[in-house]
Amino acid sequence: MIKTALHYILSFTVIFAALFAGNTIQTLLNVSIPGSVFGMLLLFILMAAGVIPVKVVQPGAHAFIRYMILLFVPVSVGLMNHFDTLINNALPILASAIGGTMIVLIGLSVFLDRFLKKGNK
Repeated sequence: MIKTALHYILSFTVIFAALFAGNTIQTLLNVSIPGSVFGMLLLFILMAAGVIPVKVVQPGAHAFIRYMILLFVPVSVGLMNHFDTLINNALPILASAIGGTMIVLIGLSVFLDRFLKKGNK
């Protein structure tokens, strides 16, 4: 029981340390990319390089994924507080979502078509 609790504490510590490092990098570089993205990339690089074993991060990651729906509750409440703004901008939001999806689908299909034709030669 204590060993499991310590494993979870270590896992959360590593994840939050990567988040803190990412936020620090974001502040130092003064860019608009969120610090959590930098932290996630840093954690990925450390795990891919073998500096941090995956088993160390796994319990905390599973806990975050298991309870991820709870992390969306504040966002949903915030959207409901600004529902009128959301409705007023519904057309641009839908257009960008549909347009972005179409750009990705078309770009991926063109890339795969050329890639698969090159592979058949």
